[in-house]
Amino acid sequence: MPSMTGKRAFLELLKQEGVDLIFGNPGTTELPLMDALAVDGDIRYVLGLQEAVVMAMADGYAQASGRLAVVNLHVAPGLGNAMGMLYDAQKSGAPILVTAGQHEQSFNVTEPILWADLPTMARPLVKSSTEVHRLEDLPRIVHRAVKTALAPPTGPVFLSLPGDILNAEADVDLAAPTRVARRIRGDREAVEAAAALLARAERPALIAGDAVTQGRAHAEVAALADLLGAPVYLEGVASTASFPVSHPLYRGVTGRLSPGIRKELEQYDVLFSIGGDLFTLSLPSDVEPIPDGLKVIHLDVDAWELGKNYPAEIAILGDPGATLPELTQAVRGLLTDAGRARADRRGTAMRATIAGERAALAGKARAQAGKTPIQALALLEAIGSTLPRDAVVIEEALSSATGIRQLIRSDDPQSFFGLRGGGIGWGLPAAIGVKLALPDRPVVALVGDGSAMYTCQALWTAARYRLAVVFVILNNSSYRILKQRVNALRGHAAQTGRYVGMDLDDPAVDFLGLARSLGLPAERATTVADATDLLAKGIASGGPMLIDVTLDRTFSPV
Repeated sequence: MPSMTGKRAFLELLKQEGVDLIFGNPGTTELPLMDALAVDGDIRYVLGLQEAVVMAMADGYAQASGRLAVVNLHVAPGLGNAMGMLYDAQKSGAPILVTAGQHEQSFNVTEPILWADLPTMARPLVKSSTEVHRLEDLPRIVHRAVKTALAPPTGPVFLSLPGDILNAEADVDLAAPTRVARRIRGDREAVEAAAALLARAERPALIAGDAVTQGRAHAEVAALADLLGAPVYLEGVASTASFPVSHPLYRGVTGRLSPGIRKELEQYDVLFSIGGDLFTLSLPSDVEPIPDGLKVIHLDVDAWELGKNYPAEIAILGDPGATLPELTQAVRGLLTDAGRARADRRGTAMRATIAGERAALAGKARAQAGKTPIQALALLEAIGSTLPRDAVVIEEALSSATGIRQLIRSDDPQSFFGLRGGGIGWGLPAAIGVKLALPDRPVVALVGDGSAMYTCQALWTAARYRLAVVFVILNNSSYRILKQRVNALRGHAAQTGRYVGMDLDDPAVDFLGLARSLGLPAERATTVADATDLLAKGIASGGPMLIDVTLDRTFSPV
């Protein structure tokens, strides 16, 4: 066994696990690691100016690449700063090894400045959480943590690294990584039962979720949808491109409010959720989202999600890519000639309905294209028409995002990433992580002005590393989504039209000055044509750019 320091051993272990990037913001307890990086030519350190930025960059990188991301934070305050974005990473299932420097163990009994029980702090938001107490245990603990992060269902893990462990030297057996095969095939009897229910269905519908993207199962979902003539919805919380939106059976997003979901699902008699969320809701309601009599089939890689909120007639633990071919084949074998004819008629009618809905939405958007101030719907349609086919969109537009999944193409598994967890401030830094994962694809971030101010430091990282991301700020000078939600309460705000703490116009945020101070060129768009011209310019520039789009700031309660 070779003799080496803990800091050297840690980097060598990361290399064994395929890591070539560390996202971080250093402090005193990370200095041993930073010292080791000074003479290491294999791992690149990506600096963020605040820990929330660092965590969201890693989240975007892990989702886009499918690889392990590594984050290094600074003791308790650093971990605390990152917790909101760690929550988002947990919800997105991003495989991230989150590390934090800890004081030397001989010092910790005195409770020194910045000290805390780091594993306990992190534990609610990660799959595993521990601290290294002996250098000899470091390889086993690192390999175990990485295996856990990458095993389905994927997610972040946490490791506390005391300074004395990193500085110590000993004979260290680095051992080797372990990977858990992710292609879990669903139980055969359950698959056959699901096939029988789908073959008998009069009005089936599918929901596709993140497990489809992670399993690269777009073609398998499309094959089943085509066979059944069934529409496909995306889960209600924006996440990934879990189904090609250009497919003629793609019908939109389920939404996050129970009454709307229920009204949509009342059209169907069987609902098959393929890794889809059932359901993460934004507001309470007296109405359940699942209509009476609707039979639910649920396939997911996470047993916790199966029947979590609403009973599933058939619950299947399995990977969509591995399970759907067998299920589709079983459905095909069970369909009679009359059943196939019925499915063909159903599919023809559904395609016509969906085509009509899309045309109406696009027509409404184009009709608003000449209005000033800019209408968000018109802007999204114009952006969708401008983007190259291989563009990747990162979306945290919130109240300005209505219609985005119909109007902006996202057909492949790496073409769209959204804010699954709901903790705002994710979009700007996540776009940087996505660009690092997909350097050859154009990356565009569509982010609301309120969200952008949570992690505006991310712009500096984009400038420092010359990352070609176009940041589009959808600026309505308010927390408009909060106005919508408080108005829905039908209380004092709705009666008076006074929305406390929800306007960002006095003073207005100078996004151009802010971006330029952090090293980015920046321009303002006041018309849809301005916005698309600047977008094309930004993509062609080969570097980072910010576009501040002045949207209609009026709020008309519905």
